[in-house]
Amino acid sequence: MSSSPPLATKTPESDAQEPPTTTTSTSIFPQDSPAQSGPSMGGMDAHCTTDRPSPSSQTPTGELTKFNDDIDVYISKPADYPHSPSKLLLLLTPGTGVKSTNNQLQADRYAGEGFVVVMPDQFGGDPAPNTTASAAESASNGGEENVSLIEQVKLRAAETAKSFMIDMWLARHTPEKVAPILHKVLESAKDEFADAVANGGGVYAAGYCFGGKYVMMLAGKQQGPETEGRHEEEVKADRRPLIKAGAIAHATLVTREDITAIEAPVSIVCVENDQLFPEDILEEGRKHLQNQNIDHEIKTYPGVPHGFAVVGEYENPKIKDAQTAAFEQMLSWLKTH
Repeated sequence: MSSSPPLATKTPESDAQEPPTTTTSTSIFPQDSPAQSGPSMGGMDAHCTTDRPSPSSQTPTGELTKFNDDIDVYISKPADYPHSPSKLLLLLTPGTGVKSTNNQLQADRYAGEGFVVVMPDQFGGDPAPNTTASAAESASNGGEENVSLIEQVKLRAAETAKSFMIDMWLARHTPEKVAPILHKVLESAKDEFADAVANGGGVYAAGYCFGGKYVMMLAGKQQGPETEGRHEEEVKADRRPLIKAGAIAHATLVTREDITAIEAPVSIVCVENDQLFPEDILEEGRKHLQNQNIDHEIKTYPGVPHGFAVVGEYENPKIKDAQTAAFEQMLSWLKTH
C-alpha cells in the first residue's frame, strides 16, 4: 500500500496511546475531552462510529425510502415544501449511517431551515461497528485508574478488536465503492427534486466525519472521460464539481489530493489538534483555496472532541456552544452560496 496517497488520519498503531487519565464529565464517551487526548481506531473515532445520546423529546420527522430500488435514503423536507422555494441538500453521514436517529435529526434541522435534504446510505446497509459497551462503561467511571488490572487488559483487548473491525470496515467502503452510490443518488435526487435544484442553482452538500471526505470529492474536479473527438468544453463540463457549495465538519480519511482538488466554495469546521485531520493536510488545502481564489472559510474549534458537530447530547457547556456555532457556520454558508 506504499503507493497510496497520504491520509489525514493516524495508522492503527496510534490505538496504543494512553487514554486520558482525568475527566471532567460523567459522559460515557472518553473523547469528550479535547480531540488530541482521545484514541483513534483504524482512522476513525468513537464519535464517528457511535451515536451520542439523542436530544430528549426529539424524534425524526422525515422518511426512509429507496432510490434506484436498492439505495436507502432518508428524506426530510421543509414543512411548507413545495409551496415555498427550497434548495436541495445532500447530507453525508459519519459511519453511524442513515438509520442513526441523530443523523436523521441532523437532516431534519437542515430541512427546518429551508432545504430538501437527501441523506443516502453510503454503506450499503453496513454501518461502522459500534464502540464496545465495556469501554464506554469503564470510561464513565473515571478511566483506567479506577478499574482492576484484569479489566484494563479486557478494555485494551476490546479496543484492539474494535480497531481491527474498523480497518476491515474501511476496506469495504473505499471511494471506489462509495462514489458510485453517491453519483446514483445525485442523479435520482436531481430528477425527483428538480424544482429545488433549479431554485438553488445546483446541489448543495454537507458532510460529517466519513461523509466530509466525500463532500470534498464532490466539490473537486471530476475525472471525466477524455476521449478523441470530444470538444474541450464537453471535457471541462464533465470535470466540474458536482455540487454548488459544500460544508464539512471534522472530515476523516482526507488525502492531499482530495483537498487540493476542491473547486467549489467550501466551509470547513475543524477540531484543534485533530489526529484524524492533521494540520499539514489542512494547511495544504488552505493554500490551494487561497491560491486559486476559491471562496472558503476554515474555522478551528479548540477543546472539543472529534465529531462534536454531529447532533447528540453533551454535558459540557463548552462543547454544546461549539456544536451550535458549527451548525450555524455550516448553515450560513449553505444559505449564502
